[in-house]
Amino acid sequence: MSLTLSRIAIFVIYFWFGFLKLIDSSPANPLVKSLLNKTLPFIGFDQFIIFLGLWEMVIGISFLIPRLEKLAITIFAFHTATTLMPLFILPIIAWKNFLIPTLEGQYMIKNLITIALAINIVSQAKSIKK
Repeated sequence: MSLTLSRIAIFVIYFWFGFLKLIDSSPANPLVKSLLNKTLPFIGFDQFIIFLGLWEMVIGISFLIPRLEKLAITIFAFHTATTLMPLFILPIIAWKNFLIPTLEGQYMIKNLITIALAINIVSQAKSIKK
């Protein structure tokens, strides 16, 4: 039961947040745009945000489907690395002061929860297969 709830929780988070990017309603879009301009300025934001939204939706769907954990964790790892980048690359956006995150910084730090949830899903799925 906890594996199913974990899968549903990560699906809801990633699918919903990805969908918000597709319809240009995500409060994270300005942060994504700033990070994109700093790291990959040759890529247009309008195309990138669609790609990112779809990528997040695929992450959510892949965690829902048993036996796709390897794919899910792989694409999740790349996504997570990019979502944590602003903590280091855009410190003015992520931090008010030493160890005091802005609202955006808190949004990034909460990804520790999704990392733990993803690891839990993969480890439980592996133990079920054995």
